[in-house]
Amino acid sequence: MNLIIDIGNTTTKVAIFDGEELIKHQILNQPSVSAIVLFSKVHHISNSIISSVKQKDIICNELITHFNALFLTHKTEIPISTNYNTLKTIGMDRLAGIVGANKEYPNKNILVIDAGSCITFDFFIDGLYCGGRISPGVQMRYDALHTFTNQLPQISISDAHFTLGKDTNSSIISGVQQGAIDEMDTVIDTFRKENKDSVVILCGGDYKFFDKHLKNSIFADPFLVLKGLNIILEFNAK
Repeated sequence: MNLIIDIGNTTTKVAIFDGEELIKHQILNQPSVSAIVLFSKVHHISNSIISSVKQKDIICNELITHFNALFLTHKTEIPISTNYNTLKTIGMDRLAGIVGANKEYPNKNILVIDAGSCITFDFFIDGLYCGGRISPGVQMRYDALHTFTNQLPQISISDAHFTLGKDTNSSIISGVQQGAIDEMDTVIDTFRKENKDSVVILCGGDYKFFDKHLKNSIFADPFLVLKGLNIILEFNAK
């Protein structure tokens, strides 16, 4: 069985796969050897992979050593082609998402939207990863408004939804949440107009919010990056 560890900006996602089948998964606020040993203790782990959007630190090195894990870098072999100019600096979870999407939807032009701490848009067109866009996530936008102004309140993402704000709070919610929705819908519209045989896949911690409010029809897959990491691990194990 394969152990997958995806260290993000806010949380760490861990999963166990038996071949291509996702057996179990968990979200950890803080990764540690002890927590992941507890998560995986009843399973026989044969291979492991770690992806991290952070710089390699003591905890990451401990995980690599303990699980004898493949640490995903720009030098790791992946089963897709890319013309991205700076693979050394790309968040490897972005590539993993595209790998997972290409497996699920072969021979399609693909847009993967990962709605997390940042919102990333990644494009796989004519069999090639072409790059994408990075913009602030919903909570980051709220935090920025509060931090860099004198009087605007701190607000968190919620199901409250306003197209037109009638007071300060609802105006902020409209600007942040509806603004992010409009951005996403615009990118999707443009992608579909320019690419035939296309598919749009949404993942990330805030996927449920956007899945409810986007005007466009999309596929939602919260496990897309984990699936992609598992595919990369299997690809390298062979």
